[in-house]
Amino acid sequence: MSLPSYASGTSETPLLGDTIGGNLDRTVAAYPDREALVDKPTDRRWTYRELGAAIDALATGLAERGIGKGDRVGIWAPNCAEWFFVQYATAKIGAILVNINPAYRTSELEYVLCQAGVRVLVAAPEFKTSNYVAMIEEVRPNCPALEQVLVLGTPEWDELAGTAIDADRLAALGAELSIDDPINIQYTSGTTGFPKGATLSHHNILNNGFFVGELCGYTEQDRICVPVPFYHCFGMVMGNLASTSHGAAVVIPAPAFDPVATLAAVESERCTSLYGVPTMFIALLTELDSATPDLSSLRTGIMAGSPCPVEVMKRVIDRMGMHEVCICYGMTETSPVSTQTRRDDGIDRRTATVGRVGPHLEVKIVDPATGLTVPRGEPGELCTRGYSVMLGYWNDQDKTTEAIDTARWMHTGDIGVMDDDGYLAITGRIKDMVIRGGENVYPREIEEFLYTHPDILDAQVIGVPDPKYGEELMAWIRMRDGAAPLDAEAVREFCAGKLAHFKIPRYVHVVEEFPMTVTGKIRKAEMRELSRGLLCLPQEV
Repeated sequence: MSLPSYASGTSETPLLGDTIGGNLDRTVAAYPDREALVDKPTDRRWTYRELGAAIDALATGLAERGIGKGDRVGIWAPNCAEWFFVQYATAKIGAILVNINPAYRTSELEYVLCQAGVRVLVAAPEFKTSNYVAMIEEVRPNCPALEQVLVLGTPEWDELAGTAIDADRLAALGAELSIDDPINIQYTSGTTGFPKGATLSHHNILNNGFFVGELCGYTEQDRICVPVPFYHCFGMVMGNLASTSHGAAVVIPAPAFDPVATLAAVESERCTSLYGVPTMFIALLTELDSATPDLSSLRTGIMAGSPCPVEVMKRVIDRMGMHEVCICYGMTETSPVSTQTRRDDGIDRRTATVGRVGPHLEVKIVDPATGLTVPRGEPGELCTRGYSVMLGYWNDQDKTTEAIDTARWMHTGDIGVMDDDGYLAITGRIKDMVIRGGENVYPREIEEFLYTHPDILDAQVIGVPDPKYGEELMAWIRMRDGAAPLDAEAVREFCAGKLAHFKIPRYVHVVEEFPMTVTGKIRKAEMRELSRGLLCLPQEV
């Protein structure tokens, strides 16, 4: 008789019972003189003693401005030391950090600021081609909760960050915090066309970061190069929290991913671990075709976001020396990691599966129609339960109830298969999510925006194979009567400045009608097949 597709993660190491601030204080006390943070672009570095002081100063300053438990503080900036400080300073005073994607445009920024009720926004003055200050001023009149905007690098910010530490005040504030308090809101796109704010507690993300680090074998000797974005759980949980909970160091190679800067940081800082999505590792390997940095310090790292091709994994191990690299799978709503390969897993496990369930977590595969657990080897919807499951979607009980059932199982929407050894493979998505370069993109959001074009009658967005990003976006559109057909360039121009760059379709196909079922449903699977032929693309990459 076959075993059910259920597994629970065991560990001799108990869950942490700290708040994020409390855990950081323990690390500062244990390793005061060890290096904690290196910001390569600005050539700054901090020991744990110095890091703790910088965070406490900022936390005191925020408290003196009236920011406290439950208040939402937004952060809109690329990777930098200040992002790191804000993450921990808000946690110390119980404020809820709201992560804002640096690629957001005005419509997305306004939605998040209003939906979360952000009181204070910490922002970089600009990033790449975006003038953040001007964009904030444009949306600010529509965001009644927004009381303060703090721009990094200004005298006002420097004064705040230099506030004299009030240790007694911080201790009193910390004593009022529970490990189950909400401490972070991370927005994940939804099929409704609007992002949903996954609300996470101290207990959620501190433990997830800690146990990801445990499975990577982290100690205070490790130095983790984090080129993945802090606004995403990959950076702030699997990077920052995994590091500080082990007394390790975080190395920031650049504000955004730069393969040259990343390799230089690994070499100069003697990093032992490196993070990235497969697309990033492909870029690093391409750079290594003509460069010869010393990567001998690397032993491990994390690859996540989308499946890794076998040849890429082989080169990461052989060329980069990452013999203990781990594959992680999860979602923002689960803090994020649910399954992870182990350091001694073979290359087949690290390319064909997403590993086994993490410590203190449960996973099961169910028949979406019945909700019953399927036998091992049979596909179904992957569900997960345990300390990592979010508190819910911010101010959206209906969506929370749809995602988390009464037994606290999080329904991922992913189709998975569990083998006899408990390893999971993700074989598809129940919904039509597209993963472009590690970014989860939900077509409905883009479709809703395309509907606002005066000449577009209807739009359907799908993912098509792409050798660089894994998938690219393609829009099928129906034009209004009398309107001239739009090409890809025209659609991209319409989207520019309104949608994040990774949400803008690369391909456009104008049709009279969409493929439909007899009951009137769009046949997106057929659209994907037809699109591969239209674009002369392979079945998969």
